[in-house]
This record gives sequence, C-alpha cells and structure tokens, in this order.
Amino acid sequence: MSIETGNNSGNNRVIFHIDVNSAFLSWSAVKRLREDPNALDLRTVPSAVGGDVESRHGIITARSIPAKKYGIKTADPVVKALQKCPNLILIPSDFKTYREYSRAFIAILEKYGTEVEQVSIDEAFLDMTGTEYLFADEIKNGDKFPICAARKIKDEIRDTLGFTVNVGISTNKLLAKMASDFQKPDKIHTLYLNEIKDKMWPLPIGDLFGCGKRTANKLMQLGIRTIGDAAVMDIAVLKGYLGENSGAYIHNAANGISYSEVSSVREKAKSYSNETTTSVDITASNYEQLLPPEIDWLSESVSRRMTRDHVRANTVTIIVKTNDFKRHTRQTKLPYSINDADTIKTVASALFTELLTGTSGLFYQGLGLRLIGVGCSGLDDEDSRQLDLFDWMSAKKQIDQNKENEAKEKARIEASQEKQKKLEEMLSKLKSKYGDDIIKKGDSE
Repeated sequence: MSIETGNNSGNNRVIFHIDVNSAFLSWSAVKRLREDPNALDLRTVPSAVGGDVESRHGIITARSIPAKKYGIKTADPVVKALQKCPNLILIPSDFKTYREYSRAFIAILEKYGTEVEQVSIDEAFLDMTGTEYLFADEIKNGDKFPICAARKIKDEIRDTLGFTVNVGISTNKLLAKMASDFQKPDKIHTLYLNEIKDKMWPLPIGDLFGCGKRTANKLMQLGIRTIGDAAVMDIAVLKGYLGENSGAYIHNAANGISYSEVSSVREKAKSYSNETTTSVDITASNYEQLLPPEIDWLSESVSRRMTRDHVRANTVTIIVKTNDFKRHTRQTKLPYSINDADTIKTVASALFTELLTGTSGLFYQGLGLRLIGVGCSGLDDEDSRQLDLFDWMSAKKQIDQNKENEAKEKARIEASQEKQKKLEEMLSKLKSKYGDDIIKKGDSE
C-alpha cells in the first residue's frame, strides 16, 4: 500500500471521499469467492461486467485492472472490448448483490463519519472533522490523523467485506474526490491546497471533476490542455466562452475552491428524493444498459425511506443534469398514493423515456446525462389513502399507451431514416452511372 500525503494548509476541515475499486466487478468477484473459495478471482484476470454475456452485445459497465491494461474502457461496446482482449471473461450484472454490498459498505462508513453523504452506489463523502478521538490508539502509536483514520476504514472494508477502496483526503469535497481518483487500487491519497500545483494542475483538463467531455473539448479549442491552464486563465474569458455558471465552476474547481458541505441525504418536509452522479455520461448509445439499474436503485432507495416513515406520495418526479450543466425535470401526478418501488420504477421509467427520447428528447439534441434523480411528493399517511384497483388500471393503461406511442414514434423515425438512406444510395448509383447532371430540380408552374 502506498500513501501520498501533504500538509493541511491551515484548514481544519477533514473530508474523505471513499470509492470502491471497480465496484461491480469486485462485488461479483467477492460473491463468487464467498460461494466457492477455490473460484477464480475475477479481479486478477482480464474480466468485465456488461451487456448480454451470451450474445456478447451491449456495453462494458465495469472492468478489472488487468482488463484496463488492454485499453478496455467503461462504456466500450462488448464487441470492441473482445477485439482488444479476445480472452476477456464476461459476466452478467447482478444488482441484488451490488445493493447488498453497497449497504454494507455504507454501514461501515457510518461508524466513523460525523456526516456520510452517499453520492452513488459505490462512493461516499465523509466529514471526519473532530473524529480524532476514535483513533486515539493509532495516534498514540505514532500514526498521524487523518492518515490513520483512512487506513483503518479502508482496511476494515477490505478485511470484513472482501473488496478494496480508495480514500481521498482533503479539506473540501472537490479535492477529496480528485484525490481518490489518483492511482488505484487500495490506496490513500491527499490533495490539500498546497499540493494542487504539483498533483492536480499537470492533469488533463478532462480529469477535472465536473468537467464533461464536451466542455473539455471546448476548452482544448481555446488552448487549455491541463487543469493548470484553466486555473490561470482569466475567469472573464472562461465565463465568456462557457457561460457564466460553467466558466465560474471551471475556474474555481481548477483552483481547488469548493464550498459544498458533506450532508447526509435528508428528506424534505414534503418530499423524498435521491440523486446520483453517473460514472460515465449516459447517452443515446448506452442508456438502455446504464439507465435502468440506476432507476431501480434510486426508486428502491426512495421507496425504502417512505415505507420506513409510513407515508405515500401521489406525485413522481425525475431530475437530470445534462453534460452542459443544465437541469431538467418531469413529473406526473397519479390518481392514487404509492410507496412501493415497482410502481415508482414504472412511472419514473416512463418519465425518463418522455424526457430523453423522440425528436424532442434530450438525446436527440446530442446531450448526455451526468446526474439523474427520482423523487416523490404530495405525501399522505400510509393508511389515509388505500390503493384503488381502478385507479391503478387507469394509470397503467396510460403508461402502456405512452410506451406504445414511443415505440411507434421510434419505428417511424427508423423507417424514415431507412427510406432516406435508400434514396441517397439510389441517387449515388445514378450519378455514378450517368453523371451528376442526371438529377435536376423540377420547375414550379
């Protein structure tokens, strides 16, 4: 294990970002070893989670470190990944196992942090400020806080749950997140303000947390290649080029400035919701593989909390943040109150389909998603509104109709595109055989 450390430059906040290494692949590997101690450890060979294992279609959602050495990336088509590594071992997704290990992972973190903010199924921020007393024995033996705290948490997760994590340490969430993304696996890294110039500024601009691919490409067109280039660029230039909000964010982030507090997910008085930042942008090419499991997890999280508090809701809302940093929402009010995960999933999925697909959808505009969320509002007590069978049938009929309309629209677009393609092929053949002048515009009478 290696630890990169620096000095905490006078800021007394201690923030950890803890990220599971190759989460889906690791969790599947641990499950196999738990069931059969003699099984092959998938983490030690080129392996990946993704797509339809039998047909070898779909995309890669997680890969082992040996697979990474072959150039296999998350969101690669399975076919492309197999071309890079013909001996790649493919395994199917197992979201029941992922949720089980995620809950166990967060339970350990909650033993230590004064606040634990889970940001996705496999990562969380911890506010460790003022927790030195929990590590008195380690400090007494010569270890320095917070390194000893990070080591103890990291090793407990590895020794009790069987998988490894990276821990990033800093005085704010942004820098802690950047630190945890340094060399992996099973590592501890610090990134304090006085370390930014050496550790963060040399990195490519696309590695800056919150800088999407499109923004990075725009910045590179401006001559900004590294995070350091953005840090020293006049903020007025960045705002003029990227817009007021995006320009300010890139300038502040590149200089390690962040004011966001670590906060446990809390229900608002009139709603329940959960959001997650996606590990890769969800786009038109990968949403069928990446979006459903995220909707499942978010819906189940919201349902679990509503069930715990004995409340139901009659309004379902979805939230997305696109890779141009804009938020979009859709919601629908149901004729009855709900709190079960299956219904929330069904309604949320229909709303996502409406927002993202079709000729007016965000995907048609070439946008990708970097954050998604699901929420429920319009609450009442669990016993105050009984589910009406006829209401359910009516709502389900509307959802089915929406799906049918979407399928028809998709088929119409595909037919139109195919027709245009055949027309262009025919025109190309005619021009090739008879010359470009064979096709002339007709005169209007």
